[in-house]
Amino acid sequence: MFSFIPVTLTDIIDILLVAILIYQVYKLMRGTAAIRIFFSIVVLYLLWTLARALNMELLSTLLGQVLGVGVLAVFIVFQPEIRRFLLHLSSRYFDPNGKRGVFLRTLFFIRTPKVSLDIDAITNACRDMAEQKTGALILITRQSSLDIYVETGDLIDARLSSQLLKNIFFKNSPLHDGALIIENNRIKAARCTLPITENPNLPAKYGMRHRAAVGVSEQTDVFVIIVSEETGRISVAEHGAVIGMASVGKLRAKLAEMTF
Repeated sequence: MFSFIPVTLTDIIDILLVAILIYQVYKLMRGTAAIRIFFSIVVLYLLWTLARALNMELLSTLLGQVLGVGVLAVFIVFQPEIRRFLLHLSSRYFDPNGKRGVFLRTLFFIRTPKVSLDIDAITNACRDMAEQKTGALILITRQSSLDIYVETGDLIDARLSSQLLKNIFFKNSPLHDGALIIENNRIKAARCTLPITENPNLPAKYGMRHRAAVGVSEQTDVFVIIVSEETGRISVAEHGAVIGMASVGKLRAKLAEMTF
């Protein structure tokens, strides 16, 4: 059927390597705002390739210029984000602790088994902190990597427990100011700095804790739990929206229906 198209072993290897590369880049950006830019560039490139194949000189020239200038503009505008992305890439594929096989396991999609989230530890801690009006900002990772935010705080890597959560957010604790990140049912880091949302439509009652929660949920698919220091109310943030939890039972039900 395709005998008129010469296909060699080198061509097959070339296609497989490009497919793996694109998929790995997609996995790194999945759930973040950067994925939209990635898809836009892919669509423009496919249109440019199609225009060249159909000998549409004007359209292919125009798209070629847009791609050339557009990619350069992306590197200039998003220079800090690209730098963090490359640092994250090196830490993800090459284990800084010298463990072997990290690159191959990631390249060939061998996943590390995930541990179920300890919902009771989180909800019990949030209930006690809400009663005592202890402010808290808890991030639970999903698909998006939060390593760029982990780097801004203090690495803990401890087993998740209700008592440890309350101790970290105790007002006299040196780690209470900032966000706490939970990954694979472990407290990965605390005192992390988050991006503040620029959404002008947020209610004026939201303080910096809520705005930071919205900011990080706009850029990743993270699930955020906020305990207000002023009112003791519990809220959650995801996809740039804040939802109030009427009770700890509501929070427990919300966590139970989520996939982490």
